[in-house]
Amino acid sequence: MKTIFYCLLLSLISVSAFAQKSDINNFIVKESLLKNSKLAIIAADSLEQPVETINGLYTFTVSGFTQPLKFNDGVAILPMQLDKSSFVYIKHQNDSGTHSKLLYIYKKDGSLNPFTINSLWLVLFPLLLIFLAFAFRKLIIIVVIILLVYIYFNHSNGLQLSTFFESIFDSLKRAF
Repeated sequence: MKTIFYCLLLSLISVSAFAQKSDINNFIVKESLLKNSKLAIIAADSLEQPVETINGLYTFTVSGFTQPLKFNDGVAILPMQLDKSSFVYIKHQNDSGTHSKLLYIYKKDGSLNPFTINSLWLVLFPLLLIFLAFAFRKLIIIVVIILLVYIYFNHSNGLQLSTFFESIFDSLKRAF
């Protein structure tokens, strides 16, 4: 009887010892080490330090397309290549919530430089221009032209209206 009890106790202890929490609550986006115009997603902790214990398939939404990404030692490579500079919206949802980032990927001479954009700046810039237009009536035409160039730049670099609002709402959820 004691032998069975000890075997059960040992199996319960070993099962709990092998269980690990493997949620991705933060990630870093960098250029792939192969320099093949692909992006690498690196699982990270809250201090932006890579977490190398993440392995397996995780579902990410990249600019509206849902893709399962295979993580090996905390790193996954996005399968799509970038032809030119563009906006990329990456989102991952798990039990602890939605984690997303809006990035502008600047491509120059075959290398990719990702810049993380705070989504609130996407709202503050047009609001500031509208405020200036109301404050100084003579600037209305210039402000309208700047706003049209802003909208055209965002749209031509892959930031659709739905992605624009989704990134803003996700950042507001995180803020409150």
